[in-house]
Amino acid sequence: MSARASSRRPRRPRGRFALARVTALGALCVGAAMLASGCASIGAASGAAAGAATGIVTANPGVGIGVGIAVQAATDVAVNKFMRTMHTDQQNAIASIAGALPVGGTQPWSVKHRLPIENGHGEVRVTRAFASSLALCKEFVFSVQDGDGPNAPAQWFTASACHDEGVDGGWKWASAEPAVERWGALQ
Repeated sequence: MSARASSRRPRRPRGRFALARVTALGALCVGAAMLASGCASIGAASGAAAGAATGIVTANPGVGIGVGIAVQAATDVAVNKFMRTMHTDQQNAIASIAGALPVGGTQPWSVKHRLPIENGHGEVRVTRAFASSLALCKEFVFSVQDGDGPNAPAQWFTASACHDEGVDGGWKWASAEPAVERWGALQ
């Protein structure tokens, strides 16, 4: 073997093996980003992954960018709708309990979903009842506890519910602004 042959650098992998390595590295990065940032980045991560995969397969970055943006938008809409449903379940449970309580009454509330996401529990206290020409309403304060232990910290919020004959249970969440900051604009 000549000295020249032994001094060559090893060849870089080409073809399917290189594509598989790039795809695996991309999937690893996307997975790490999702674990680090939670639900807020699912749309961005899925859009980036779909865009990168499409760009590699089609060899057209414009198509990859378009697919990535579309997948991100669709994923964000689906996640927001799911979270809105979870929050509505909590709001309906709290409003139903507040409607059944007299002024000054207190009762615990809890919601358990099939998936362990947005489960909540705490306490509801009715502070005032009032009637308008449209409906009978109640103002209340409610807590959201962080954890299941007896000394778990609780945050308190205010809201109102109004009686509505067309709703199961008769009481519906009536606060115009989100009472819980973590719910954002998903009222």
